[in-house]
Amino acid sequence: MVRRCCGASARTWGWRACPCWSRPRPTSRSRACPAPAACCANRTRDRSCVRCWSVWCGARARAPRRARGFHRASAESILSALRERGHRGSPAPSFAPVAPRLSMDWDNLQDKLLSLGEGLGLRLKDWFGSRNERLVRGLAPLVQRTNELEPWAKGLSAEQFHAQTAQWKADIAAGKTDLEAILPDAFALTREAARRTLGLRHYDVQLVGGIVLHRGAIAEMMTGEGKTMVATLPLYLNALSGKSCFLVTVNDYLARRDASWMGPIYDYLGVSCGFIQSDMSAVERVPVYACDIVYGTNNEFGFDYLRDNMKNRVAEQVQRELTFAIVDEVDSILVDEARTPLIISGPAEDAPDKYRVADQVARRLEVGTHFEVKEKERAVSLLEAGIERAEKLVGVESFYTAGNEDWPHYIENALRAHHLYKRDTEYVVEEGEVIIVDEFTGRKMTGRRWSDGLHQAVETKEGLEIRQENQTLATITFQNYFRMYKKLAGMTGTAMTEAGEFLKIYKLDVVSVPTHRPVVRDDADDVVYRTEAEKWRSITKEVRRAHDEGQPLLIGTTSIEKSEHLSKILKEAGIPHEVLNAKNHEREASIVAKAGEKGAVTVSTNMAGRGTDIKLGGNFEFRLRQALEKAGLFEGQPDKLAEIDAIRAEVRAQCDKDEAEVKALGGLYVLGTERHEARRIDNQLRGRSGRQGDPGTSRFYLSLEDDLMRRFYKDWVKNAMLKLGMTEDVPIESRMVSNAIRRAQKKVEDYHFEIRKHLLEYDEVMDQQRKTIYGVRQDVLEGKGTRERVDEMVGGSLNRNAAIFSGDAAGFGGWFQRTFGVEAPAQTCAAATAKEPNLQPALDALNEAYARRETDLGADLMRQVERYVLLTALDSRWKDHLHAIDALKQGIGLRGYAQRDPKNEYKKEAFELFQKLFAAVEDQVASVILRLEVGPPPSQRPPPRPPASARV
Repeated sequence: MVRRCCGASARTWGWRACPCWSRPRPTSRSRACPAPAACCANRTRDRSCVRCWSVWCGARARAPRRARGFHRASAESILSALRERGHRGSPAPSFAPVAPRLSMDWDNLQDKLLSLGEGLGLRLKDWFGSRNERLVRGLAPLVQRTNELEPWAKGLSAEQFHAQTAQWKADIAAGKTDLEAILPDAFALTREAARRTLGLRHYDVQLVGGIVLHRGAIAEMMTGEGKTMVATLPLYLNALSGKSCFLVTVNDYLARRDASWMGPIYDYLGVSCGFIQSDMSAVERVPVYACDIVYGTNNEFGFDYLRDNMKNRVAEQVQRELTFAIVDEVDSILVDEARTPLIISGPAEDAPDKYRVADQVARRLEVGTHFEVKEKERAVSLLEAGIERAEKLVGVESFYTAGNEDWPHYIENALRAHHLYKRDTEYVVEEGEVIIVDEFTGRKMTGRRWSDGLHQAVETKEGLEIRQENQTLATITFQNYFRMYKKLAGMTGTAMTEAGEFLKIYKLDVVSVPTHRPVVRDDADDVVYRTEAEKWRSITKEVRRAHDEGQPLLIGTTSIEKSEHLSKILKEAGIPHEVLNAKNHEREASIVAKAGEKGAVTVSTNMAGRGTDIKLGGNFEFRLRQALEKAGLFEGQPDKLAEIDAIRAEVRAQCDKDEAEVKALGGLYVLGTERHEARRIDNQLRGRSGRQGDPGTSRFYLSLEDDLMRRFYKDWVKNAMLKLGMTEDVPIESRMVSNAIRRAQKKVEDYHFEIRKHLLEYDEVMDQQRKTIYGVRQDVLEGKGTRERVDEMVGGSLNRNAAIFSGDAAGFGGWFQRTFGVEAPAQTCAAATAKEPNLQPALDALNEAYARRETDLGADLMRQVERYVLLTALDSRWKDHLHAIDALKQGIGLRGYAQRDPKNEYKKEAFELFQKLFAAVEDQVASVILRLEVGPPPSQRPPPRPPASARV
């Protein structure tokens, strides 16, 4: 094998002899070294040299280059050593001339070294197969056994299906069998039920997906592989345990659609199924949660958990034990949504005038002079000059005097509202209300509000009515909520890029399930333009070309603003199209149903329409429904069956014809207008095309002015334009740009992962406290040991206050009288406050008073009083504790300036606050339990006094 040396263009060297590791590359000016180097081949300077790595030539002069022999981990260790050497400034060996101006491209070196490890990985994969392949092969016996049981399932009657389900439930309850033992039988039964009710039969790869889910892992399945059908297998199997199984989706529409669609299968099998909707009342939720299988959204399940732990009666609680859940689109819920905690809040004191003044101040401050904007962190910081200017505008002497400390918070929120939160990108305004737009799904999050005063700042900016700020009553993160399930599983089309996070945080493995048919989609290389304007012009030309040919297009954008901008351009060009974003969410189903038709052009935010397949040629069910409505018919009319069958046959024939035409044109063309911050989102957009072996194409059109490049490579972009010699409307396909984009996406992914990990580390402290409080609260709610709990709390309060009044018998006696309403003898007070305190006499006095009160009220009513007092104390003090924790979180970062670890400081102070919480609960219970006024039960109350008009 012979390579051309980078320095001597006329001379060739054997690759083992060449000391500069040269490899054949183009010598265009766009790839020239930033500084000419002394080439190792002839010790001369060559300005067309293409990065020959001369700085390492001497070190490798006598060592042959290894072709592809490093393991990835080895490559990373080498990279680490090289970085360390470079940073220490170690001198190069004396026998190797080094150009003084040459600098090492560490990112380029990292790519090369890691590629060596990938080469070895591919070689080992060829020899032994990947770990994923071995896992899937290991499931083959179960799949084979399920297939062997298919004749048995086909021979059962409908009544025998119900009888078999009842028998399995009884056997599992009695401990005679377990779920793993009956897995093939249950899967065979589910497959046959699906065939009889829906006319659909589970493929073998779908059985594999079902087994993966049942065993508590994430099944990565491509778009169109039938994840909805796969979920029925483990849901039915686990429902046989007699405990609720949850299917978690991203929105109400999918929860309702999937439960209704799969419902006939569950009915045929003899298990109940229901779905939760956001507009359901608490009363409506009770029978749904009583079902064996429940479909709903992550928000509703999480909020119902919090609401249940705020209820005052067990009968009012709706959610059952958290046993098994399958999370659909698991990456969206457990990764994208994990940064946002669930919060139930209530009204708190507000200051609308301060929001208005802060908004006026923010409009008069200048970026760079008075404050700085950190787009990456989505934060704003006032500079010293800004603080002085703001103090004058507000009209106060200083923000750091009593009563003025909160002004910087109000002003920074106003600055964030003006400079980081843009209308039609982060939010929309509808009917005088600011509605948040999910940055990942592009959907409107009706009812959700930003916390900490930000939402009010945005409302002030838009000139809307300022709604009251809320106080946290209950909160939990999705991370900790879903980790409470005894068994958790997930489904998505893109999980491998986040496999490490799933394993580390949720202890979930990721298994890639093979496709039923090979993927034949053509993923073309990115096309990069100099400016956004050039990119939009090129996209318009490409859309017109594909539209004229009849190929359907799905155009992905990163925000509502970008989708509407492109829509405006296409309108001006006279290209008919549909726009799918949060603003027309109600038309999503019809737009997606038509997106695969010949000549269709659909502009969409990247994630809109997720969970629905785009079928080539058009959606048969949607067209059939339209045709029947046009004819004045509907499915199931007994006297119109012949007409309905004729229309169905006609629509089916037309759909088959259109599908064949679209396939001949190349299938669905997915065109991305910008790279998303996460590679996973780009893969999801690509995955909309090429479902079930269909043909398809995907390509991204980018510019060096795109947000991702501007935010992370602002200065680099300017230099790249000059180095690449880019001209107007001429695209490039540059590996340098592709690598820069990949590195930028990796930076964002790592940054967001650190945020999620940081959030989890802090919330784990609260999670333990939450579990403790909710555990105590649930015991009290169920009436478990309320008397013993009261005794403990009264004893704790007595012990703590006796220590406070040590040596002061009179003071202790006054506290005792005020708290319990019981007069303690002098000798009792003296014993409690002595150097060696004796609290038994005081406890005896309290026990006597407690016994008299219980005799007066009766045991049953006394237990109700205990429960009421305990719940009231726990709830009120927990709310105060959450407020204190919020305040602690806001200021804990400043501890770093004092050379103290904020996380350790947070843990320590949160624990101290929790101790104070329990002390406050004990004191409140002690002060109320013997003094609470209790009326007679309803049956013993006198009848109500009649109104004046009825009196004689």
